[in-house]
Amino acid sequence: MTQPPTYPMPPAGGPSPAAGGFAPPSGPTPQGYAVPPQPGPYSGLPSYPAGPPGAPFRPGPPGVPFAPNGQPLASFGDRLLAVLIDGLVLGAVSLVIVLPAMFLFLAVLMPDPSATTPAGTYTQPDPFSDILLPLLAMEAGLILLLLAMSYVYQVEMMFRTGETVGKRVMKLRIVPLDPTATLDRKMAAKRWLAHQPAGMIIPGFSYVDGLWQLWDKPWQQCLHDKFARTVVVKVSG
Repeated sequence: MTQPPTYPMPPAGGPSPAAGGFAPPSGPTPQGYAVPPQPGPYSGLPSYPAGPPGAPFRPGPPGVPFAPNGQPLASFGDRLLAVLIDGLVLGAVSLVIVLPAMFLFLAVLMPDPSATTPAGTYTQPDPFSDILLPLLAMEAGLILLLLAMSYVYQVEMMFRTGETVGKRVMKLRIVPLDPTATLDRKMAAKRWLAHQPAGMIIPGFSYVDGLWQLWDKPWQQCLHDKFARTVVVKVSG
């Protein structure tokens, strides 16, 4: 009967035989055979953020800063033009309200300088009670009305889409800094509070707030963005 072939046993402590019974060489790799590179430990951030879980990876041009959700951050010029457009929109609506209020004040509240008493003498209006107080009351009412208009425009009309008229024209959108969160009324209100009332109360705050994005890293946020934890991104449409 034919006996099956026998194969040499590997030395003690050496490598196990490979398939076919031949032991792999235990010395250095022969010349001409390169050892494939082995993956090393992760040491650095990715070039482009991966976005929220399950979102497709969309690389962009090198050097363009990206938001945590993977979209490119809005530039200073685009944001400035969006603010100017929004200012024109609010200014046009304000004129519709302010001009009639001024005519009403001049026609009704201001005393008539040609009015006379029954004795035929001209009346002398009190500058404080007849002119200054009505004027201050009208200005306070107009300020409250303009703030209410700004709130409706910047909060109630914005947080559903993340866009105002100016941002829609410039293809910008406000998104939460956390890519898993959703922009809500609370974020929009906090953003408005730090942008509008604070800018009216604190002298020079509006300029510092708007320019802060020029040196803020890495998300190019204004101060009202930081307070509300939002960023402004560029969208395709």
